Amino acid sequence: MFIQTEATPNPATLKFLPGRDVMGEGAVADFPDREAAARSPLAAALFEIDGVARIFFGSDFISVTKADGDWRHLKPPILGAIMEHFTRELPLLEGMADEDAEPRETYSEEDADVVEQIKELLDTRVRPAVANDGGDIIFRGFDGKTGIVSLYMRGSCAGCPSSAITLKNGIENMLRHYIPEVSAVEAV
Repeated sequence: MFIQTEATPNPATLKFLPGRDVMGEGAVADFPDREAAARSPLAAALFEIDGVARIFFGSDFISVTKADGDWRHLKPPILGAIMEHFTRELPLLEGMADEDAEPRETYSEEDADVVEQIKELLDTRVRPAVANDGGDIIFRGFDGKTGIVSLYMRGSCAGCPSSAITLKNGIENMLRHYIPEVSAVEAV
């Protein structure tokens, strides 16, 4: 098994590509800490490595964020844990509980058409681009009175130094251009 690695815009996050599906098309899982990783044998094994701070599973990649340490020292044990997991054909996730479900989206029913447009732009233009960088951005809400779109950033996007610039200069400008009801975008 050959596992490729790619740098991301977040210097603390590295993207690992095992050459096979991880979560499958459109599915993701975010593990911000050891406790959240309990439902995944792979995430739990990765958190056993000193210096691992966050793990994110995308469709065909695994993003690992380090708390500290040098990638030269962290990459070998991470690669080993990923390789062992896939060669042993262990399950990726175990026992999805109701509390693991995504938080509810917030918007009023009269804004449903605007929300549909926002989601379409996010799904077709934003999410594929940030997935290439090892992350994900999820719609969380829209306030029709203020025009503010709330987005949740996961994977390498969470805590990335350039995420605020991407959010304001990229995503906000694009949404405002195509959807006049949008006035601003903020991370939640």
